[in-house]
Amino acid sequence: MDGMALLTITVLSVFVGFEVVSKVSSTLHTPLMSGANAIHGIILVGAIIVAGQADDPWILAVALLAVVLATANLVGGFVVTDRMLEMFRGRKAPTPTTAPGRAAPGHGSTSGKDGER
Repeated sequence: MDGMALLTITVLSVFVGFEVVSKVSSTLHTPLMSGANAIHGIILVGAIIVAGQADDPWILAVALLAVVLATANLVGGFVVTDRMLEMFRGRKAPTPTTAPGRAAPGHGSTSGKDGER
Protein backbone atom coordinates (compact mmCIF):
# COMPACT_ATOMS: atom_id res chain seq x y z
CA MET A 1 0.00 0.00 0.00
CA ASP A 2 1.17 3.49 -0.69
CA GLY A 3 1.44 6.20 1.96
CA MET A 4 -1.73 8.03 0.91
CA ALA A 5 -3.89 4.90 1.31
CA LEU A 6 -2.41 4.23 4.77
CA LEU A 7 -3.02 7.85 5.80
CA THR A 8 -6.61 7.67 4.56
CA ILE A 9 -7.26 4.47 6.52
CA THR A 10 -5.75 6.00 9.65
CA VAL A 11 -7.82 9.19 9.42
CA LEU A 12 -11.03 7.25 8.77
CA SER A 13 -10.25 4.93 11.70
CA VAL A 14 -9.82 7.91 14.02
CA PHE A 15 -13.17 9.38 12.97
CA VAL A 16 -15.04 6.08 13.28
CA GLY A 17 -13.41 5.32 16.65
CA PHE A 18 -14.32 8.74 18.01
CA GLU A 19 -17.94 8.41 16.91
CA VAL A 20 -18.30 4.92 18.36
CA VAL A 21 -16.71 5.75 21.73
CA SER A 22 -18.60 9.02 22.15
CA LYS A 23 -21.96 7.20 21.85
CA VAL A 24 -21.23 4.67 24.63
CA SER A 25 -23.31 5.00 27.80
CA SER A 26 -21.53 5.16 31.14
CA THR A 27 -22.91 1.76 32.25
CA LEU A 28 -21.05 0.05 29.43
CA HIS A 29 -17.79 1.89 29.96
CA THR A 30 -16.16 -0.64 32.31
CA PRO A 31 -16.79 -3.70 30.08
CA LEU A 32 -15.53 -1.73 27.09
CA MET A 33 -12.38 -0.76 28.97
CA SER A 34 -11.71 -4.43 29.68
CA GLY A 35 -12.07 -5.24 25.99
CA ALA A 36 -9.90 -2.29 25.04
CA ASN A 37 -7.20 -3.47 27.45
CA ALA A 38 -7.16 -6.86 25.72
CA ILE A 39 -6.82 -5.16 22.33
CA HIS A 40 -3.99 -2.97 23.60
CA GLY A 41 -2.22 -6.07 24.85
CA ILE A 42 -2.39 -7.54 21.34
CA ILE A 43 -1.14 -4.26 19.88
CA LEU A 44 1.77 -4.27 22.33
CA VAL A 45 2.77 -7.80 21.31
CA GLY A 46 2.57 -6.82 17.63
CA ALA A 47 4.69 -3.72 18.19
CA ILE A 48 7.32 -5.78 20.01
CA ILE A 49 7.41 -8.28 17.12
CA VAL A 50 7.80 -5.50 14.56
CA ALA A 51 10.55 -3.86 16.63
CA GLY A 52 12.38 -7.18 16.88
CA GLN A 53 12.36 -7.71 13.11
CA ALA A 54 13.07 -4.12 12.01
CA ASP A 55 16.00 -3.63 9.65
CA ASP A 56 15.56 0.05 8.88
CA PRO A 57 16.34 2.50 11.72
CA TRP A 58 13.16 4.51 10.96
CA ILE A 59 10.99 1.42 11.25
CA LEU A 60 12.73 0.54 14.51
CA ALA A 61 12.10 4.05 15.87
CA VAL A 62 8.42 3.95 14.93
CA ALA A 63 8.06 0.43 16.36
CA LEU A 64 9.68 1.46 19.64
CA LEU A 65 7.38 4.48 19.80
CA ALA A 66 4.46 2.11 19.24
CA VAL A 67 5.70 -0.09 22.10
CA VAL A 68 5.90 2.92 24.45
CA LEU A 69 2.47 4.25 23.47
CA ALA A 70 0.80 0.84 23.64
CA THR A 71 2.32 0.23 27.06
CA ALA A 72 1.12 3.60 28.35
CA ASN A 73 -2.34 2.96 26.93
CA LEU A 74 -2.50 -0.54 28.42
CA VAL A 75 -1.41 0.57 31.90
CA GLY A 76 -3.67 3.63 31.80
CA GLY A 77 -6.63 1.46 30.81
CA PHE A 78 -6.09 -0.82 33.77
CA VAL A 79 -5.79 2.16 36.13
CA VAL A 80 -9.04 3.66 34.84
CA THR A 81 -10.81 0.29 35.04
CA ASP A 82 -9.60 -0.21 38.61
CA ARG A 83 -10.86 3.23 39.62
CA MET A 84 -14.24 2.59 38.04
CA LEU A 85 -14.58 -0.78 39.74
CA GLU A 86 -13.67 0.86 43.05
CA MET A 87 -16.82 2.97 42.73
CA PHE A 88 -18.98 -0.18 42.69
CA ARG A 89 -17.38 -1.87 45.70
CA GLY A 90 -19.23 -1.73 49.00
CA ARG A 91 -18.23 0.76 51.61
CA LYS A 92 -16.29 -0.54 54.59
CA ALA A 93 -17.88 -0.24 58.02
CA PRO A 94 -16.39 2.68 59.95
CA THR A 95 -14.10 1.66 62.76
CA PRO A 96 -14.47 3.40 66.12
CA THR A 97 -11.75 5.91 66.70
CA THR A 98 -10.33 6.37 70.13
CA ALA A 99 -7.94 8.80 71.65
CA PRO A 100 -4.57 7.39 72.63
CA GLY A 101 -4.70 5.77 76.05
CA ARG A 102 -8.50 5.56 76.12
CA ALA A 103 -10.63 2.54 75.49
CA ALA A 104 -13.35 2.55 72.87
CA PRO A 105 -16.87 3.23 74.18
CA GLY A 106 -18.33 0.17 75.84
CA HIS A 107 -14.95 -1.45 76.28
CA GLY A 108 -13.75 0.30 79.43
CA SER A 109 -12.00 -1.58 82.17
CA THR A 110 -13.84 -2.32 85.38
CA SER A 111 -12.52 -1.39 88.71
CA GLY A 112 -13.79 -2.16 92.16
CA LYS A 113 -16.28 -4.77 93.20
CA ASP A 114 -19.43 -5.90 91.43
CA GLY A 115 -18.36 -4.54 88.06
CA GLU A 116 -18.39 -0.88 89.02
CA ARG A 117 -16.48 1.46 86.82
